[in-house]
This record gives sequence, structure tokens and C-alpha cells, in this order.
Amino acid sequence: MKPCLKTLVIILISIINFKGIAQKRDVFKPKEVYKSKDLIITQIAKNSFEHTSFKQTNDFGYVPCNGLIVRNSHEVVVFDTPTNDKNAEELIKWIKGTLHCKINAIIPTHFHDDCLGGLKAFDDNDIPSYAYFKTIELAKENNYVVPKNSFKDSLILKVVKEHIVTKFFGEGHTKDNVVGYYPSENILFGGCLIKELEAGKGYLGDATIADWSSTVEKVKKAYPNVKIVVPGHGEYGNKKLLDYTIKLFKP
Repeated sequence: MKPCLKTLVIILISIINFKGIAQKRDVFKPKEVYKSKDLIITQIAKNSFEHTSFKQTNDFGYVPCNGLIVRNSHEVVVFDTPTNDKNAEELIKWIKGTLHCKINAIIPTHFHDDCLGGLKAFDDNDIPSYAYFKTIELAKENNYVVPKNSFKDSLILKVVKEHIVTKFFGEGHTKDNVVGYYPSENILFGGCLIKELEAGKGYLGDATIADWSSTVEKVKKAYPNVKIVVPGHGEYGNKKLLDYTIKLFKP
């Protein structure tokens, strides 16, 4: 091999190796950043954190309930409250004391208490709450604490220079279930509309089963670049959770 060609080959190999190392460094490794007997917080991306609290149920036992925190610089938005005010206060304290962030909003993704059971704690801390208008109607009907601000169809909120989108795509787990999307990190908070892999159908008392699959198909079409999907209960994953949920409720 001629010296100049040999040198070129070495340079190309070095570039390829450097890119491979850089890509490995760019891969975020999820880590548990907080744990108590009532609350677990897992960092799932550079600026996104899953919060998990727990609820005792008659039919499904002790159930983990997920929410999401998305951050940009010194501000966050939270999807779904922990299951009660005590756990919600614990979450708020962690966000303020550890992340040192202002909470711009809390967004319950439907009217069940695993989404807004801790809403009073957010109210007591003067944190604005936003919900789909049907969520507000159903919260009132069920004598739950009611979110302060309503929206129809969709809501876009700023988080410093980034934004988050909350949108109603159709009925499924409930008549009011919405999803949240953080484009900066391509993270979807599906809430109870989306099931973890291998999950059963869960609680169907307020469900519109006939529409569930088609609603999730709309979500999948709207966010083709999604990388991480967080369900309302169980393990987060990728877009396979959307496919699994579509198949699970296919008529």
C-alpha cells in the first residue's frame, strides 16, 4: 500500500472510531435520582424525569402510577400529580430543592385520582393547573379538586426556550384522556391511554373501548419521531408501546 493511501486509510478509521465513541457518549443512561417509600423519580433523558407514586386498589393491588417532569434550564412542567397531596408535596419539594426549578404548570391528563389526586398541593404552592375541558367537567361531577385553567383540543406551554404540547386525540381509557409531548427530547407522556408492554387492559369503568385503538393510531401518526413513551402505569419504553396498545384494543 502506498504511504499516502495508507495514511488516508488510518485517518478514515480514526474518524469512524471517534464518531462511534461520541455516539456512545451521547446515549443517555436512565438513573434513579430519588426514592422514598412513597415516591420514585427516574431521570429518563437529559431533561425529563418520570415520577412514580403508588395507589392501593381493590382490583389491581398496589399500583405504581407514573407522571412526567420536563425541564428546560430553570423551569419545568409536570404531567399528572402523584396520587395524593402528601406525595405531591414531596415531589414539589424535590423539584424546587434539587432541580432548583420553577414549576410553570401541572397538567392532569384525565380526571382519575391517579392524575389529579395531589392537585391541592399544587394549588397550595400557587402552581397553575391546566386540563382538557372535559377533565374539568368530570372532576366537578366526581367532587375532585378541579384544575384552574381549561383548554379545547390542544395546549402549548413554554418552558424557557422550548415548548410542550398537550393534545386530545380521542377517547380511550376515558372520554377526556390527553397526551403530552416534549419535542426537544421526543418524549411522549401517554398516561393511562398507553399500556406498558405485556399489560392487561386494566380498569375499563370509564373507557370507550371501541375508539381506543384508533385514538392511539392518531397519536402514533402525529409523533413519528417519538423515542421514549411513558405509560400511566408500568415500565416506559419506545414506540412499541403504541403498537402494543393498538393491538390490545383492536376490535
